[in-house]
Amino acid sequence: MKRRQFLKNTAPAVVLPGIINNIPLTAFAENPILNSITQAHTETDRVLVMVFLNGGNDGLNTVLPLDQYTNLANARQNILIQQNQALALNGVNNTGLHPAMTGMRDLFNQGKMQIIQSVGYPQPDFSHFRATDIWLSASDSNEYLQSGWMGRYLDSEFPGFPTGYPNSVMPDPLAISIGANVPLLFQGPAAQMGMTVGTNIFDPWNTGLNDAPPGGYAGTELSYVRLIASQTQSYASRILNALIAQPTNGNFYPNIAEGNYLAEELKYVARTIKGGLKTRIYLVGLYGFDTHASQAEASNHSTGTHAQLLTHLSKALKGFQDDIAAMGIEDRVLTMVFSEFGRRIASNGSLGTDHGAAAPMFIMGSKIHGGVLGTNPSIPSVVSDNDNLSMQYDFRSVYASILSQWFCVPENVLQTIITHNYQQLPIVDPACITGIEEVNSLSDALKLTVYPNPMTTSAYAEFEIMDGFTRLELYDPLGRLMKVYVSTMKPAGKYKVYLENENFRPGNYFLRLENGPLQKTCNIIVTQ
Repeated sequence: MKRRQFLKNTAPAVVLPGIINNIPLTAFAENPILNSITQAHTETDRVLVMVFLNGGNDGLNTVLPLDQYTNLANARQNILIQQNQALALNGVNNTGLHPAMTGMRDLFNQGKMQIIQSVGYPQPDFSHFRATDIWLSASDSNEYLQSGWMGRYLDSEFPGFPTGYPNSVMPDPLAISIGANVPLLFQGPAAQMGMTVGTNIFDPWNTGLNDAPPGGYAGTELSYVRLIASQTQSYASRILNALIAQPTNGNFYPNIAEGNYLAEELKYVARTIKGGLKTRIYLVGLYGFDTHASQAEASNHSTGTHAQLLTHLSKALKGFQDDIAAMGIEDRVLTMVFSEFGRRIASNGSLGTDHGAAAPMFIMGSKIHGGVLGTNPSIPSVVSDNDNLSMQYDFRSVYASILSQWFCVPENVLQTIITHNYQQLPIVDPACITGIEEVNSLSDALKLTVYPNPMTTSAYAEFEIMDGFTRLELYDPLGRLMKVYVSTMKPAGKYKVYLENENFRPGNYFLRLENGPLQKTCNIIVTQ
């Protein structure tokens, strides 16, 4: 068995109990090509912090579509937050945040947060495990990739890893996971890019690491395991040294008695960045978003499980952003918040919501395009238990935009990491594409109408576009892609497409029009 195949099959890890105040920590290796991008001082190195909301966050209870409240009240009367409780956002009409999210409201009003509306993918999967794999691997829902999108990124930057690392150019891990166990994210095409570390690495693994291995096959594999153990020991020491170099500033974070473990994790992230660690990717997690029951309290819909989770999230992110700003490093840090799926439009009888499709994502930092990208999701007047939100943006468009705009990944390499051609979205400022305000304005100007609507046997879709790649898709009430009518480069102009009812079940369907970086959706009611 070759060394890479051995690693791929066994994914060797040194599992150790908590390097930082009993918080599990995973360290991932570093990349020489990334160093070529960031050979200047550490303060200029760019960092991505990924925050995973495990369980499926209810986007309609997080980013509130105030102009849809009449229909939303019909769909989720037993959990809907009162309209006057929504937190207003500067410069944005008809969109608010959950009242527990005051910290994130402040970041938005400071121009340090972008909300990306209705992010999802065609053919959504409602299993936590499969949906998480799809988001981590950036695959299609019917495609089973054995590598993660960050693993492929690391592989493109670190060919030949783990041989030769750590080294004098990059002595630190490239990515660190604290409190989130999603190893697929960092799995490369041919090798697992990471290892799990903790405090007792210095016990049995330290013994015999430099002893001469036996000859033959067994010696080769033993040498490889010892290489991983030696790297783990080195990375653990580097992380501890970075923490020691930068003491905690607790003034920005909630009191530890509140039980906000996400804030504790982000506090350590800030310390290691400022402490001199050259790590480029951090992953943290907040668990508990599978709110099938008791999402809201019956007596007060602004309280309950989801409100508590959003309180933890908002306080942790606000504390983290204020902390890195005070440290003078916020221009280097981009934070991305995501979940494996959203929730259904309609609430259930247990004061909760069931697995759904599209949901908002959040991007934070001092170098981002602040604002709301996209429009409020449209809520039909009559909603069934199966109805989902229409997708506006594919999550892989967000990934591709971050890789190209934040980490400067060239187009030819990007195509090997995110394996299809996705829209570039205005995320980083300055970006080499149209800004968020203009994208929203141009998307609003896109013309997409359907008549007759409701549709029985057939209808026509008329749309007007700019010059560029154009795609027109039909989605069913569950958010699954049913049909692609257009997928090609088209010159600017007006177009008309015939839509046939191909034995579609009655319900709320929607068309999605993609035109370059722009998108538009339109609801269609299908009747018998």
